[in-house]
Amino acid sequence: MKQTHSKKDIYLDAVGQSFRKLSPRIQIKNPVMLVVYIGAIFITALYFLTFAGIKDGEGWYVLTIAFILWFTVLFANFAEAIAEGRGRAQADTLRRSRRDCKAKKLKEPRPDADYTEVLSNELKPGDVVLVSAGEQVPMDGEVIEGVASVDESAITGESAPVIRESGGDRSAVTGGTTVVSDWLVVKVTAQAGNSFLDKMIAMVEGASRKKTPNEIALQILLVTLTIIFLAVAATLLPFSEFSSEQAGAGSAVSLTNIVALLVCLAPTTIGALLSSIGIAGMSRLNQANVLAMSGRAIEAAGDVDVLLLDKTGTITLGNRQASEFLPVSGVTERDLADAAQLSSLADETAEGRSIVVLAKERFGIRGRDLSDKHAKFIEFSAKTRMSGVDLDGEEIRKGAADAVKAYVEQKGGEYPQECQTMVEQVANAGGTPLVVARNGKVLGVVYLKDIVKNGVKEKFEDLRKIGIKTIMITGDNPMTAAAIAAEAGVDDFMAEATPETKLELIRQYQKEGHLVAMTGDGTNDAPALAQADVAVAMNSGTQAAKEAGNMVDLDSSPTKLIEVVRIGKQLLMTRGALTTFSIANDVAKYFAIIPVLFAGIFPQLAALNFMHLTSATSAILSAIIYNALIIVALIPLSLKGVKYREVSAGKMLKRNVLIYGLGGIVAPFIAIKLIDMILTFFGIV
Repeated sequence: MKQTHSKKDIYLDAVGQSFRKLSPRIQIKNPVMLVVYIGAIFITALYFLTFAGIKDGEGWYVLTIAFILWFTVLFANFAEAIAEGRGRAQADTLRRSRRDCKAKKLKEPRPDADYTEVLSNELKPGDVVLVSAGEQVPMDGEVIEGVASVDESAITGESAPVIRESGGDRSAVTGGTTVVSDWLVVKVTAQAGNSFLDKMIAMVEGASRKKTPNEIALQILLVTLTIIFLAVAATLLPFSEFSSEQAGAGSAVSLTNIVALLVCLAPTTIGALLSSIGIAGMSRLNQANVLAMSGRAIEAAGDVDVLLLDKTGTITLGNRQASEFLPVSGVTERDLADAAQLSSLADETAEGRSIVVLAKERFGIRGRDLSDKHAKFIEFSAKTRMSGVDLDGEEIRKGAADAVKAYVEQKGGEYPQECQTMVEQVANAGGTPLVVARNGKVLGVVYLKDIVKNGVKEKFEDLRKIGIKTIMITGDNPMTAAAIAAEAGVDDFMAEATPETKLELIRQYQKEGHLVAMTGDGTNDAPALAQADVAVAMNSGTQAAKEAGNMVDLDSSPTKLIEVVRIGKQLLMTRGALTTFSIANDVAKYFAIIPVLFAGIFPQLAALNFMHLTSATSAILSAIIYNALIIVALIPLSLKGVKYREVSAGKMLKRNVLIYGLGGIVAPFIAIKLIDMILTFFGIV
C-alpha cells in the first residue's frame, strides 16, 4: 500500500493529535500516563494557588515542574499519534481508491444477459455483475465466468496487473480494483461497508485494534507498580513531617516534589511508549503489505515455533526447469539437446522454455526460424502426454517416459533399458524425466527439477537458530518430497498432503504445546488456516481462505510468512527491551533522588549521594527533565523497533539484560548528573 503522505504531514498531524489526546476520555485508557496527567493538573493548580498566597514552594519551581509534566504527557501522546498517523496515511490512500461507481447488475448469471445500472453501495451478497475492461470492480466477489487482467495497485501498490478467472484459487476479486482487459462476471460476496477494503481501512487506521493478551498483562504489571508508588508517595508527606519534627532538622517534602517523585519512579517510559510499540508493529506489517486482522496475530507470530510452508512457489520457484541432458549410448549430448530444443520451440510452458534456454546455454544452440521449412508442431495433450515437431521428414517427440515408450514401440523401435534406468534415477532424485525420441529412436532423457530458491536454505537455518521448526507441505510423492526437503534444508516434510492431513498435523503440534504458522490460498487450505495460530492467506486466493486466515498477504507471496514471523518477534523484542530499560530506569532514579531528598532530615543519607547532586531541588528537577527527555529519545526506537537478530531466546534475554537492563541503570545516573551540573552552572538552582 503506497503512501502519499510525507513525513512532514504525519509529524504535523501528530502535533495536533498530541493536544487533542489531552481529553480525559483518552488519557484514562493509559493508567500509567493518567497519573502523570493528573499530576500535571495538580501541580498547575498549585502554581495558580501561589497567587492567592498559598505556596508549596518557589513559584518558578512549581511552574517548571508543571511545564515538564505537561511536556511528558504531550510527548507520550506524540509517540502514539505518529504511529497512528502512518495508519491514517495508508487509510487515506485506500479511501481515495474506494468510490461509489455504477455497476451492471445482471438479471441472469451470464455475460450477454440484460442488466440494470445500480450504484455499488446498493449491491447485496448474491447479486451478479458484469465488469468490463476499464471498469472498477464494484464490490468484493467471486468470478463465476470469464478471464481478465485486473489492476490491484490501489490495494497492493504493485503496478503489474494480475489474472483473475473463474474456478480455482484465483477467482476472488476485491472492490476498488480495476479490470484492465476482457471482462468478468462476478458474484457479489460482501455488503457495502463490510468489504475487504473497508476492513483494511479500519485495520490500518487502528480503529479496530484491540490490546493483545501480552500487552494487557504488561499493562497490569505497570498499573500494579504505579499503585505501589502511589501508596509510597501518599505516605511521604506525613512521614517527612513526622521525621522532621522528631529529628528537629530539615523540612517536610513539598507536594510538588512528591508528585514529581511519583512521576519519576512510576514506569512512565514504557507506559508512554507501550501503545506506540503495538501500533507501530501493525504498521510495519502493513508496510510489508500484510494486513493483520488483530494485534494478537502479530504477537502469536512472535511466539511461533512451527512453520508450515507450501513447496511450490515458496520453497521452489514454482515451475520445474530443465537442468541436464542425459543421452543414451551412441548419442551425443549436443544431439539430444538439439532435438529437445526443436520439440520445445512451440512449447510456451515454463518447462518448455527452460529446455530451449538450457540448450542455448550449454551448446550455443539458438532458436531457429522454421517458418520456411513447413514445420508442423504437435502440441501437448493430456491424452498423448507428448509434444513435438515434424520437420524435413523427421518426427521428434518429447514427453512422459511411458508415453514415449509406447510411441517408439508403435514405430517398431526399441526402448532401451538404459533409458529406463535413467528415468528411474531422475524420479528417485525428485525430478521429472522427459524422454526425447527422433524417428522412433530414443535419444535420451531431459532432467526437469524443482529449483529451490536462492537463499531459502540459509533462511531456514536462521529460523532453526531461533527455535522454529520448518515443515514443507507438498502433494508430491514421498520420494520427490524427500529430495526437495533435503536440498532446501527444511526440518521435516509432509508428502501427498490433503486438507485433512494438513489439519491433523496442525492439531497434533498444538496438542504438544506448539504455536503453528501456515500460509495458503485455496479453499482446500481454509480448514488448516482456521486452525493455525498464525494463518497468512494470499490476497490472490479464494474468499474462503481469506476469511479463514488472521492475516492477508496483499502481494500473495508465500515466502512472506517468514517476514511475518520476524516482525512478530521484533514487536515482542522491542516491548521486552523497553520494559527492561524502563524498570531499570526507575531503580536508578530511586537511588539517585531519595538520598538527596531526605538528606536534610537524615544527614546519614548524604553518604549515599555519591553523585554529589547540588540539592534536593536540583535532583528532582534533573530527574524529571531526564524522565521527559528519555521518552522523546526512545520514540524512534519504539516506532522502528529493536533490530531483529536471529538468536535463541536465552541469548536474546542475556543481550536485553546487558544492553537495556544495564543501560537503563547507568543512563539515569549520567544524565541526571549532567543536567544537575547544567542547572547549577547557569544558577537556576
